[in-house]
Amino acid sequence: MKHDHFSLDADGTPTAPGVFVDLQSVPSIEFVEGVKFQPTLGQNMLANYVSYEPHSEAPLHVHSEEQVVIVVGGEFDFTIDGETRRMGIGDIAVIPPWVPHGAKAGEKGCTQIDVFSPPRATLVELARRDASGNA
Repeated sequence: MKHDHFSLDADGTPTAPGVFVDLQSVPSIEFVEGVKFQPTLGQNMLANYVSYEPHSEAPLHVHSEEQVVIVVGGEFDFTIDGETRRMGIGDIAVIPPWVPHGAKAGEKGCTQIDVFSPPRATLVELARRDASGNA
């Protein structure tokens, strides 16, 4: 059974070549102690691999970009607009623009992947430097 979701019928032209990214080659930055960010920039979105050391914390904050959080390792207590939940592997949170949110890792730490649209402004320059090899 053919499904349009996987169609090769093109109604447009690629806007850039696809690339593979080796996470080990992406430099990390710590805006707060114990929370490391490794962003990768696309044309209209940004993916950010985030590693939390045990008991580290991303303080409550807001931003203009929409964010999807996907937990891929460990667990943490995640707060969205005053409600806190324990999130573990496979859990997902969606944060609209300007909604306060933050996280605190437990004793084993946590790993998450964030997806931002549009790209998170504070991570764009870091991702561009990495892509150009000037990090």
